[in-house]
Amino acid sequence: METVKSRDATIIAFDQLGEGTPLILVAGASCDRAVDASLAQALGEHFTVLNYDRRGRGDSTDTLPYAVEREIEDLDVLLAAAGGSATVVGLSSGAALAALAAASGLPIGHLVMWEPPFGLDADGPRQAKEYADQLNAYLAEGRRGEALAHFMRRVGLPEETITGIRQSPYWSVGEGLAPTLAYDAAVLDDGTIPTERYASIRVPTLVLVGGASPQWMREAAEAAAAAIPGGRCGVLEGQDHNVAGEVLAPAVREFVAD
Repeated sequence: METVKSRDATIIAFDQLGEGTPLILVAGASCDRAVDASLAQALGEHFTVLNYDRRGRGDSTDTLPYAVEREIEDLDVLLAAAGGSATVVGLSSGAALAALAAASGLPIGHLVMWEPPFGLDADGPRQAKEYADQLNAYLAEGRRGEALAHFMRRVGLPEETITGIRQSPYWSVGEGLAPTLAYDAAVLDDGTIPTERYASIRVPTLVLVGGASPQWMREAAEAAAAAIPGGRCGVLEGQDHNVAGEVLAPAVREFVAD
């Protein structure tokens, strides 16, 4: 494990592995670097990977109050640690964070977004606000388990699946990460694509989606790519939201080499 200090003195922990041009892996909601270790390992066959704990997760510290801008600053110091520039691969809500970093002008060489969970439904902003309000209420009451279950319902998991996860080793990990669910909600804001900000991205960008994922997710990926100048959209057949590293890594390598 290595660490860097962000601008507000938050300590950001990361593992560095592999060889090649630098790549930073940005986790999605309810994940830390341990959850993404297998993806990092696969990417490490082609890149020097910095797999980090976003603030408030794993071995990283946290500094309140939270602001999305602080997470962008975290990525900035990681880019410096990577040598000044890197490919950035963002997963789910981490893809939305990575895109905001690119829009802010950070020195990102290539941007890969895996299934950013944007909604195209007209009722999406209302649903996003209701979700965030209830999530923050659970967290304010210290009900981390309920916050985690609320998030799982939001992403479409049925109750029987949530009940099963409650009995799994992941549940205690997820409860520990629960406060950061509010951070991902803040990154996604009203759940719509921030088209004005994306229009300022000047980084080669690939938005990927799984062929086994729901149609709305493919439509969201296509819309996100269309909002970014020169953005491309690609489909990884047979994959769902939990993408396999051995499938994602070659697609990233091909894009960066193009």
